[in-house]
Amino acid sequence: VQLVESGGDWVHTGDSLTLSCVVSGSTLGVKAMGWYRQAPGKQRELVAQRATGGTTANYADSVKGRFTMSRDNAKNRLYLQMNSLKPEDTAVYYCNVEMLWAQNYWGQGTQVTVSS
Repeated sequence: VQLVESGGDWVHTGDSLTLSCVVSGSTLGVKAMGWYRQAPGKQRELVAQRATGGTTANYADSVKGRFTMSRDNAKNRLYLQMNSLKPEDTAVYYCNVEMLWAQNYWGQGTQVTVSS
């Protein structure tokens, strides 16, 4: 599985941004797909994730109501719509695929910077 993120940018507080992740390769055995982020000096944290076959995504409390994850199977793309951005959302955002056998795949990350 190969993942390539795009869409990161430098924005102001309150702006919106949409991240995109192209998923290629075999997706047989995928347990879940989602987005993580890592801010400077902090551990990588889960932002949003949806299990294969699931109808809804789980979100970190800090982004609930502001971020929405979606998937376009026809285009093999995963999206993260981010609204009402805050400076604390500043991080490198990573696309993630988790396999049934606990293997994880990551993209190279895309930088999101939110200025106050």
